[in-house]
Amino acid sequence: MPVLILLPPSEGKAEAGTGRRLDPSRLSLTELNPAREAVLSALVDLCAGPDETAARTALGLTEGQRGELRRNARLREAATAPAGRLYTGVLYEALGLDTLPPDAQRAARRQVLISSGLWGAVRLADRIPPYRCPIGARLPGLGALSAYWRAALGPVLEPAAGRGPVLDLRSGAYAATWTPRGALAERTVTVRVLHERIVDGTADRSVVSHFNKATKGRMVRDLLLAGARPRTADALVGALRELKYTVEEAPRATGRPRQVDLVVTDL
Repeated sequence: MPVLILLPPSEGKAEAGTGRRLDPSRLSLTELNPAREAVLSALVDLCAGPDETAARTALGLTEGQRGELRRNARLREAATAPAGRLYTGVLYEALGLDTLPPDAQRAARRQVLISSGLWGAVRLADRIPPYRCPIGARLPGLGALSAYWRAALGPVLEPAAGRGPVLDLRSGAYAATWTPRGALAERTVTVRVLHERIVDGTADRSVVSHFNKATKGRMVRDLLLAGARPRTADALVGALRELKYTVEEAPRATGRPRQVDLVVTDL
């Protein structure tokens, strides 16, 4: 089985879709459709309702972002775009899906899953409209989305992982919606990107959001371009080293995902 790559979504999205209207029944991972429909209905009803302040509070929006409420209220009629083109943040810019050769693009469509507060998880070719629904949102009737998706994702993502390794690049809030367990956890590699600078002759390392996202995007791109097909977590870590990434491993814990640090000095 090829490696399953889990990505976070991005707050930055295309301004509008370019194709057919939303049809949730055509999304992949169809087992998630009942949960998706519940979130979609709750989100549309909230944003179309009379209490704008409550809607903005639930979604963490400022008064200047009220246009996001109007967008959400029309999601069922909105034009769509493939998820791989919809998300436009730093990670996706570095990944550069549209500039990959055809074989790498095909591999990406098979191997990549994107977490989503609205959809749970989608593949790159799934057509969705621009939306605003962070994983930290609380929706009427559903409560906190992080807890809601935690109950729904496990039975779907575990079979999606198959017997191969998992490269989990999700941010903390999205990673909390599904944590691989048991043997699958031991085949899972999580990555933290550390930016190293020399300060007064001493190496200083820190997590910098831009470097973290850009490096993860470049790393996925490099794996796809290399046609890497690691069958184990060890082989996945080895593939990153072969691609000239500086990888440092944390002590392993039985039954827990394998944690590695990628140390970068410049982009």
